[in-house]
Amino acid sequence: MTELLESCFPSCAVLILLFSSSSSLYSTSPSCKLWRRFSLNEMHKPGDVVLGGLFEVHYTSVFPELTFTTDFDILGFRHAMTMAFAVEEINRNSNLLPNLTLGYSLFDNCGALVVGFSGALSLASSPEMQFLLEEDCEGPPPVVGIVGDHYSTFSIAISSVLGLYKMPIVSYFSTCSCLSDHQRFPSFFRTIPSDAFQVRAMIQILKHFGWTWVGLLVSDDDYGLHVARSFQSDLVQSGQGCLAYLEVLPWDGDPSEIRRIVHVIKESTARVLMVFAHEIHMIQLMDEVVGQNVTGRQWVASEALTTAAVLQVPHFMPYLRGMLGIAIRRGEIPGLREFLRQVRPDRHSRDTETSMVRQFWEYIFQCKFDPPGLVEAGEVLCTGQEAIEDADTEFLDLSNLRPEYNVYKAVYALAYALDDALRCEPGRGPFSAHSCAENQRLQPWQLVYSLEKVNFTTSFGDQVSFDENGDVLPIYDIMNWLWLPDGRTKVQNVGEVKGSPFRGEELTLYEDKIFWNFESNKVILVSSTQQVDSMECTSCPEDFWSSPQRDHCVPKKTEFLSYHEPLGICLTAASLLGTVISAVVLGIFIHHRSTPVVRANNSELSFLLLVSLKLCFLCSLLFIGRPRLWTCQLRHAAFGISFVLCVSCILVKTMVVLAVFRASKPGGGAILKWFGAVQQRGTVLVLTCVQAAICVAWIVSATPEPQKNTQYHNDRIVYECAMGSTIGFSALLGYIGLLAILSFLLAFLARNLPDNFNEAKLITFSMLIFSAVWVAFVPAYINSPGKYADAVEVFAILASSFGLLVALFGPKCYIILFKPNKNTKKAIISRDSIKKKPNQQHENSSKVMWTASQVSLCSFLCLLSLDSHFYFLECSPLHSCRMQEQFNLSGMHRAGDVVLGGLFEIHFFSVFPDLSFSSKPQQPTCHG
Repeated sequence: MTELLESCFPSCAVLILLFSSSSSLYSTSPSCKLWRRFSLNEMHKPGDVVLGGLFEVHYTSVFPELTFTTDFDILGFRHAMTMAFAVEEINRNSNLLPNLTLGYSLFDNCGALVVGFSGALSLASSPEMQFLLEEDCEGPPPVVGIVGDHYSTFSIAISSVLGLYKMPIVSYFSTCSCLSDHQRFPSFFRTIPSDAFQVRAMIQILKHFGWTWVGLLVSDDDYGLHVARSFQSDLVQSGQGCLAYLEVLPWDGDPSEIRRIVHVIKESTARVLMVFAHEIHMIQLMDEVVGQNVTGRQWVASEALTTAAVLQVPHFMPYLRGMLGIAIRRGEIPGLREFLRQVRPDRHSRDTETSMVRQFWEYIFQCKFDPPGLVEAGEVLCTGQEAIEDADTEFLDLSNLRPEYNVYKAVYALAYALDDALRCEPGRGPFSAHSCAENQRLQPWQLVYSLEKVNFTTSFGDQVSFDENGDVLPIYDIMNWLWLPDGRTKVQNVGEVKGSPFRGEELTLYEDKIFWNFESNKVILVSSTQQVDSMECTSCPEDFWSSPQRDHCVPKKTEFLSYHEPLGICLTAASLLGTVISAVVLGIFIHHRSTPVVRANNSELSFLLLVSLKLCFLCSLLFIGRPRLWTCQLRHAAFGISFVLCVSCILVKTMVVLAVFRASKPGGGAILKWFGAVQQRGTVLVLTCVQAAICVAWIVSATPEPQKNTQYHNDRIVYECAMGSTIGFSALLGYIGLLAILSFLLAFLARNLPDNFNEAKLITFSMLIFSAVWVAFVPAYINSPGKYADAVEVFAILASSFGLLVALFGPKCYIILFKPNKNTKKAIISRDSIKKKPNQQHENSSKVMWTASQVSLCSFLCLLSLDSHFYFLECSPLHSCRMQEQFNLSGMHRAGDVVLGGLFEIHFFSVFPDLSFSSKPQQPTCHG
């Protein structure tokens, strides 16, 4: 259910925003109205400008009514009240936002994405049922910025939608490194370091103590999974250690899965265990750790767990004592304690059942505000005058302000950005026409612009500014859990780690203060991997991997597309089969080279096309077998040149077909001089040389080389050819694609020309197959790792080659071998598919037109035949060319050792059979 809501709710949110906007556009009232109102826990304070806030005040909610449980989060409520305090403090500051009052609208996300999203939408559209604006429905948005949300998954969903409207969001607790993508989340900022820095900080701790053999546990959400990827990558790059195991803690707390994970921890030789998870996951895990009595582990916790009071209980401490962890930077907020002491239902909220203050009051004092008649037996009626100091709660314990300090900084960041935007001098502003942001027409994106430039120092002495990704300058405290003799737990500061733009991560540790979870109060390190249960591991050489017992190195398996595996055997067989078929077809065409089917389809280009197809099939063999330097350099060059030679032949064949039929029209004879045999060969040569130049430039500038890839699998080496230059590969494919597109377009234009001579339809179909294969190849190639990328490319080569071979030569071979009666001049030239028209005059005109075309084609085909015996030709009434002793065509001749032929339109059409010329159409015959 939760996954469904998380996946669909952003789309629903967009629809709700659109509906609310559309309702205001068509409203006759000078106000913007919400489409509907969410029932949420909330808290409001009016102001000239309003800031929104999203906090976890309750743990969960009940669907679908969105009613709330009694699992009240005291610390979450304190986070919300910290924002209220910061707003009131800013309103008292005459130097920050003078003459302007800040207000706030705070919502409870209840630890559920759908509730948090509802709150975000309410903030983006207005917390009230009707928010009065100017008459044209323009003016300041109800909320100019939002502080929150708590969880990374919530922030991702909310920022994905509200980022479309550039609504500034400043989170105090979302650490997922994915949120640093400012292209995807252009208006997201945060006052807590990202997990990318947290991971690097953890690796610094491992490096400091020499712990190189560790286990990793993460939660099953964006926070945990991004950490896992980042940790694995950074640990490998640092060369400081390796992971014994990586386990994902189930979100639903599946007991069987938890038992399996704890068993893995118990059986592993790794004695250092790192955890990136939430409190609820850690509680479920520790219950099982206690049940299986897994002791002797050094726990290292992320910021989400380091200060978690719910884990600091007596039955967990024998296992968690001595735990090290990093924690959010602790700060001090003067005046906050006095403000929290004055929190009362009648001061901070309206008298409604959804007021967070009322719910807080009922929770800590175990009473009800309901009228006396509705109070159940045994329940106490709240007066609202109870003293918070008398309640047994951590609400007023401000000795360890960490998330609250981030909330405080987030509110001030928005305030300083707003102050900067409103102090702009008219005519010198950063926006269009040097305009400035105006209080009455302030747009959220204008505040985003100012947030990117924010730079201030808190009263505690910490500098706050955001980098180009919206991340704050990173700093963490390093904490250690000390178990006191009286059973209490003390979490003490033993160092800090901070980020520097020039020096990387700076780690400071006070080792003499650290309490260890070992009898000697110190982690014993050993230096040999032969030692079982060691705290340290020695990395194996690049070509080796640890044995299953983790006590020695064994050679890694190698992987490449081999001739000896089933996939390689199948691809090799297909390549050789295609080569043999191409050779057989070439033999058939050579043997029947004097037949009309071969002559009529430009036999010379057909022979060259079949040779290029053989090369295409053979070049696929270069992708099979262990990559070598020469095969890496040759494979794409051979592939690119072979296919360009092939497509160039098809392109020229298509151009010749168009030229022939263009010449059959009045005045079109001159075009034929550009499509002689020499011009055809030259065009193919030039087009192929362009591809050869691309390949040479690629190999010279960034030659492809064999490489060992260990990124796909830890225990295997994948041998592959490094691309060298993505631009070179793209240019090679792009050039082939360009020629294929030109061939397709020209063939498509010629598809309706006379069928028996015209092969444009076959070329069109073959180019469709060719294009489909290579369009599908690109995403498949990109998403295929290792040897499968080579297999995808070989498959694309073979599929496109077979497609061209079958589409272009299959019908012709069928006629030559099985329908010899159609392999005649009569069958090639005749066109019996002309449909008779009801209008006889139109029919006669069509006959005359096609007769003229047939005469021209007949003569042109005979000239192209390059047969020395055909000096004198005849176009008979059956449109066949045959040798005659005499000719009766109108013409001029001059004898010579070599004869050039010419075709010109001297008359419009001729009357047959006596070849006297007239405009009256008759049954055509032609003697020559």
